[in-house]
Amino acid sequence: MPRLGKIYDIEIEVTSKPKAEYSTDEYYELDLPVAPAVMVGETIVTEGKDVEDIEIEKEICRQLGLPVPESGKKGIMGRLFGK
Repeated sequence: MPRLGKIYDIEIEVTSKPKAEYSTDEYYELDLPVAPAVMVGETIVTEGKDVEDIEIEKEICRQLGLPVPESGKKGIMGRLFGK
């Protein structure tokens, strides 16, 4: 996440609480996604599971009106030759 904050002109806010706090009535009343979760603006990118960095980056680009990056990890040849 900090890497994306350096690439794009965005503010990253991380909220971390003890697991027990995510299952309280007060938390559910906030209408936030089930932890672990990632939200970009009001959009829930993932809820209750991990997510690849590229999916977060895609949503950031959509919301900033920037071209969405190609998905997937590059293999070693792609990284070496920029493909």
